Amino acid sequence: MRYNDYRFLGSTTLSNGLLAYYPQLNIDDAEMMVIIQLEMFAQKNNFFPTNEQIAGNTNFSVTEITALIQKLIEKDLIVIAQVTDKNGMIGNKYNLNPLYDKLDQLLENKTLSANQKMPVKKSETAIDNSPLNQLVRQFEIEFGRYLSPIEREEIAAWLNVDHYDPAIIKLALREAVLSQAYSLKYVDRILLNWQRHNLKTSSEVQKFLRRNR
Repeated sequence: MRYNDYRFLGSTTLSNGLLAYYPQLNIDDAEMMVIIQLEMFAQKNNFFPTNEQIAGNTNFSVTEITALIQKLIEKDLIVIAQVTDKNGMIGNKYNLNPLYDKLDQLLENKTLSANQKMPVKKSETAIDNSPLNQLVRQFEIEFGRYLSPIEREEIAAWLNVDHYDPAIIKLALREAVLSQAYSLKYVDRILLNWQRHNLKTSSEVQKFLRRNR
């Protein structure tokens, strides 16, 4: 089987923030591999893969996978939640929200720490939750790094010069991440393309995307 054949198995989207900072969340490499496997299965709509299925994709035994999942649960990084399907049948699913909540908190603390090292004017403290700062934080989470001052200025120009709706910028960021293109230039091309199609609201963009998938 050639590489091109394996490409049809699809791909798994992971946050660069998670890949960059998982050691700071007290996650070791073995536990991270299990998280990657859980994400892969979830993105294929299998939200409760068996330990045998997970082990089959790794170099770990079923016993080792069982122990690793238990460690992730004990660290409050994943939980097993009950779900009810459309037929009323009760089942289980792995919920990774606690993991991403901790990642959000970690990145937020890093942003605050970085800001504390810089002199801040009193008038600037009132805009911490401005659309610009919210977008910058979202980009940093997805890119897994801090943005440069020039990149912040480019996002500010999208808002203040091009007058893009913040919701549309977030949709463009999502499309870039799905394409594994982590650059503002790629996001800008997406925004320009939508502008050429006269798409001005997030609902118009979403309809456009559904038509062109």
